Amino acid sequence: MTSPLLPAIHHVALICSDYERSKAFYTRVLGFRIIREVYREARDSWKLDLEVSPGVQLELFSFPSPPPRPSRPEARGLRHLAFSVADVDATVLELQRRGVETEPVRIDEYTGRRFTFFADPDGLPLEIYEH
Repeated sequence: MTSPLLPAIHHVALICSDYERSKAFYTRVLGFRIIREVYREARDSWKLDLEVSPGVQLELFSFPSPPPRPSRPEARGLRHLAFSVADVDATVLELQRRGVETEPVRIDEYTGRRFTFFADPDGLPLEIYEH
């Protein structure tokens, strides 16, 4: 059952350290479609809206000299971003074919579902989770 107050996620926003590198990763490697791209002169910042799936977007931002955000050891805040896939093995093979390293596939001890992790160009943990 969805929350009647907040029934769906519209977007997730990420700040990258190298805009062109991250743009290439999310569009060319992962294959997300560009919805719009704008340069915000007042902030010296690019904003790229990407379609993950119908109604769900990923916003990619650049800012001058953004500070690093720790992901290991586990830090407060966003832990990882997970994508639902039909076949983890097929997705792992395709990611590897595209030059993306993945961790070994594991099984969620509570759901029995298969999953693994990989990272974006800034080291943000990304997960693929078999539905």
